[in-house]
Amino acid sequence: MRAWLIPTMRGYDRSWLRGDVLAGLATGTVVIPQAMAYATIAGMPASVGLYTCLLPMAAYALLGGSRALSVSTTSTISVLVASSLATLPERDPDELMRAAFTLTFLVGVCLLIMRLARLGALVESVSPATMTGIRLGVGLTVVASQLPALLGLSADPEAEGFLEELVAVARQLPELSAVTAVVGTAAIVMLLVLRRVAPAVPGPLVVVAAGILLVALSGVEDRGLALIDPVPTGLPSLSLPVVNDVIGLLPGAIAIALMSFLETVLVARTNRRRHEPAIDVERELVATGIGALAGGLTQSLPPAGGFSQSAVNLRSGARTQLSGLVTVGLALLVALALAPLLADLPQTILAAMVLVAVAGLLDPRELWTYAAIDRAELWVAVAVAVVGLTGGMLLGVAVGVGLTLLLVIRSVNRPRVRLLERAGPGPAGVLPLLLTGDLYTGNAQATYDAALGLVQASAPRTVTLDISTLTHVTVPLLNTLRSLRDDLASDGTELVLLDVPDDVLPILRRAPWFVEAEQEGFVG
Repeated sequence: MRAWLIPTMRGYDRSWLRGDVLAGLATGTVVIPQAMAYATIAGMPASVGLYTCLLPMAAYALLGGSRALSVSTTSTISVLVASSLATLPERDPDELMRAAFTLTFLVGVCLLIMRLARLGALVESVSPATMTGIRLGVGLTVVASQLPALLGLSADPEAEGFLEELVAVARQLPELSAVTAVVGTAAIVMLLVLRRVAPAVPGPLVVVAAGILLVALSGVEDRGLALIDPVPTGLPSLSLPVVNDVIGLLPGAIAIALMSFLETVLVARTNRRRHEPAIDVERELVATGIGALAGGLTQSLPPAGGFSQSAVNLRSGARTQLSGLVTVGLALLVALALAPLLADLPQTILAAMVLVAVAGLLDPRELWTYAAIDRAELWVAVAVAVVGLTGGMLLGVAVGVGLTLLLVIRSVNRPRVRLLERAGPGPAGVLPLLLTGDLYTGNAQATYDAALGLVQASAPRTVTLDISTLTHVTVPLLNTLRSLRDDLASDGTELVLLDVPDDVLPILRRAPWFVEAEQEGFVG
């Protein structure tokens, strides 16, 4: 048990204490208001985002292996939560919130099942192009969903998907609230300017404080500036899973668990210092899984590692997850004592924070890179983004995973034979070939066809096949070697195996035909 508990604080150096405390406080000023803003993407009250900075973050701090990772919720997770809840029959807000917390609990269950089944390495096989497409889809979906709050418009409950939401906003533009739009635009400008000229200043905290002061001192809400729902003072109450919603929410839970794990591991690896231990994906599954279970029971969204908040944590000097516990302490202070101050926070401020935060997801340079290097990856990214925008991000994730599998199959099904390059001219009438990898059902026929094509192109008397790279003997391998030998022999060409690995040869000899062929000079 000790090996799993607070691994980042083993061998703690007291000189790290100041950096951890300051980093935890600095990160809290960013992640707490940001998590509250992300909760609105999922259609939840801002308080749900605040609660995600309590037990889910504490669970990761106690169990996670990344020293500088900051865990709450992310824009991707929030969009997927909204998509998952949209699949349920229409229900009142309280029932929808209970369904959201059930979803968070199910995400925890899925993550722990992935750990028990040791699926971490398999999940990491999701292609970068798929992740790019998901980020683009999520970014544009978030932009469309936040425009009504930014401009003081009423969200159209009938609008589904990116295009319909944009059309709904365009139709309502004549009803735009000038005060709301000005405050929201000013918040965006302030966030961007602070990021550029004073990156050490917590921009989200500054705009939240400015928005609260504006409302408190001017009464501007009387002119149409909408405020967030009041954040209850105190700790979240217990929220038990709703059994009847489990089946309907399970597909969404699987997709969210997948993205939670991928985001957490990616951010953890990005923020790992060179001298720190490598990220253990199995540990990350446990830490995020326990965090999600705890969050599901305490009115939270599914947790995941966040890029911007983790960057702040790292830049501020975090050396261990003590910084995460300090952030939890700050969130606890907000929940217990400062919540009433948040009652004067304008909704447009949260929308501005979300829009600035997701701007980094909309980076076309990744698409240009794919276009220059691998067009297939480009089309995967575009397809995932388009499907996500038109059919919902849950479908986008499913299509992305499916396309990843197709890319993997395409890669492993390629022929595993080529001409063996030599420094000088080889013997006359000899065609040297090299087997470049193991054969299995998917690539055996392609390898056979490729080898036969090379032989037919040069018409040699002898073909040598170097199999020094072979590590695993399979039935398709034996069948391919036998067929190739027999077909070449029928045309008067001899096939000879070279550099057969010592550990492979005894296994090959278990096939009776191979023993006979070896006696006839099949192995050189």
